[in-house]
Amino acid sequence: MTVPRILEDSLSLPIIGSPMFIVSHPELVIAQCKAGIVGSFPALNARPAAQLEVWLQRISTELADYKAAYPERRVAPYAVNQIVHKSNDRLQHDLELCVKYEAPIVITSLRAPTEAIPAVHSYGGLVFHDVISVRHAEKAIEAGVDGLILVCAGAGGHAGTLSPFALVSEIRGFFDGPIILSGAITRGEHVLAAQSMGADLAYIGTRFIATAEANADPEYKAMILGSSARDIVYTSLFSGVHGNYLGGSIANAGLDPKNLPEGDKSKMAFGSGGSSKSKAWKDIWGAGQGVGNIHEVLPVAEVVRNLAHEYRAAQDRLADSRWAGRQAAGEPASS
Repeated sequence: MTVPRILEDSLSLPIIGSPMFIVSHPELVIAQCKAGIVGSFPALNARPAAQLEVWLQRISTELADYKAAYPERRVAPYAVNQIVHKSNDRLQHDLELCVKYEAPIVITSLRAPTEAIPAVHSYGGLVFHDVISVRHAEKAIEAGVDGLILVCAGAGGHAGTLSPFALVSEIRGFFDGPIILSGAITRGEHVLAAQSMGADLAYIGTRFIATAEANADPEYKAMILGSSARDIVYTSLFSGVHGNYLGGSIANAGLDPKNLPEGDKSKMAFGSGGSSKSKAWKDIWGAGQGVGNIHEVLPVAEVVRNLAHEYRAAQDRLADSRWAGRQAAGEPASS
């Protein structure tokens, strides 16, 4: 396993909270970091552009103060998501602010972050890049990223279609750096499973929508609790890139979740004005296939405690099953 030094002693669990459109605001990020998992947010959530500096200053200051007050606790670093796309006219501005505040981790999406990497590396920051295929991974590695986020089938928002069993194994075959796995991870045993197949960290988004600190509409949170995997719709209509959304929110917008046209990838738009589609579809809510495992809205700290309990219980079950297997084979328990 390959965990960057910045994360070795700061995590209570090997988890990065994924950046979510609208949902991820400073309150959520700070709560996640205080609970010992990486909290992250899309830079474009801070609107207007000047708001990003306010957010970075607040997050940096509050986490530093918390560390000083509780030096015995594990406090994780934060991450900022940057959309690397030609229509993102804020990218240079937002990247300069990440350099100014020395954002510990920058998560890049869509295109290989060739220009962003030298800027982030200039102060010792890390760049993790979202990929959905081996081809995307190879391009990101060539650009010099520090880690790969494998967005597999079932992940909320913009997701790929490959099984994690296939993608993790193939990429681990030629990449020995940090791998972060995304795709319907909502329980502690899922985190352990991600590690067992070769990933270093789990990437969890949907579970944190149903938290007290998330900047999500109460109806959004309620729909998360009332949905299951069968309610997730995979479509490119809303952003031009395929993603997973709550079918109930699509129906509430007057559309048929089972009969949606394809989106136009050439019309994707990001930046200071935002995506026209994201404005038109602000009530279309993203979610992953793990929604069926989420049953109540809780504070982030309690969610992380529950994940830790599930993670350790899974470890215990595996230890017990190995012991039972050795006994059945007539091997000594200490072997």
